[in-house]
Amino acid sequence: MAEKTELIGLSRDELQKALTDIGEKPFRAKQLWQWLYYFGETDFEKMTNLSKVLRQKLSEHFTVTRPKIVAEQLSVDKTRKWLLEFADGQRVEMVYIPEEDRGAVCISTQVGCAVGCRFCHTGSQKLTRNLTTAEIVSQFMVARDTYGEWPSPTNETRYLSNIVVMGMGEPLHNMENVVKALNILTDGDGIAISRRRVTMSTSGIAPHIVEALQRTGVRLAISLHAPNNELRSTIMPINNRYPLEEVLNACRQYQAEDGSRYITFEYLLLDSINDSLDCARQLIALMKKYTLRASFNLIPFNPWPGCAFKPSPNNKVKAFARELENAGFAAPVRVARGQDILAACGQLKSKKDAESK
Repeated sequence: MAEKTELIGLSRDELQKALTDIGEKPFRAKQLWQWLYYFGETDFEKMTNLSKVLRQKLSEHFTVTRPKIVAEQLSVDKTRKWLLEFADGQRVEMVYIPEEDRGAVCISTQVGCAVGCRFCHTGSQKLTRNLTTAEIVSQFMVARDTYGEWPSPTNETRYLSNIVVMGMGEPLHNMENVVKALNILTDGDGIAISRRRVTMSTSGIAPHIVEALQRTGVRLAISLHAPNNELRSTIMPINNRYPLEEVLNACRQYQAEDGSRYITFEYLLLDSINDSLDCARQLIALMKKYTLRASFNLIPFNPWPGCAFKPSPNNKVKAFARELENAGFAAPVRVARGQDILAACGQLKSKKDAESK
């Protein structure tokens, strides 16, 4: 018997073709799409507006699966981290960061990462492979399962309100699968996360920035972390391939197409490396040179076992933020979450020996 096809991760057109290939009418695709992504159903027998004959055919030809939850940890601040395993045994981590009436799910796009930022735990793991579209989408579906947010909430009270594509991996090194996944996650007939509530973070793969944003309509965040090429290359080797000039020109092109677009620049503050007032002034000069409408997300460094960096002291963080704010840029300092379970920014790394707590 032929191998069954996984339905999660198929586009609308692909789902329609899969059904017509087994002799079904194209309109069934919309019904099935809603069962998969609006109701989050994994059991064909519970898809009650489909005939019994069709449900049997679906079970013979298709599967609807989730990754296996290997470990699940809950921080004292209610941040939750999952270690997920896919069919081939590869694993990634995913995090949910709650706020009072909402929250963000931080999803991964690769097993490991090839970018190799010196301060990032994931980067020390190296790249194993890209995640498929199904593996990206199903991470968020696991979070929905955990918090009981099926069917898709139709108002702003949903607690899984935002998606940030800044877990393990570089999204633009896996662009086709990431673009397809984000379009599934934001489809209005299914999971229906607003595009304005989805942020894709990249280390700056300049040739793909504009295309990826054009094809998804989500928000852009750039992992900047330094105000000049010399310093950036020492902590982010990807800068040797895509220097600041190329990255910021791509940002300018992205904003030129829509005057309402703002870009968030993520800036991790490392003690005595990139946290001086001179660095802040260089950042201000860069923004003015490229006429970018931007805000900064200042991130305290979250240490991980074996790392060589130290977090910038609070007084230097405050002074850095104040310098940017005095120049007219929003520069909030991110509150570190989930540190007790290594779920904070830059701490994610899949482990074969992970244990739940």
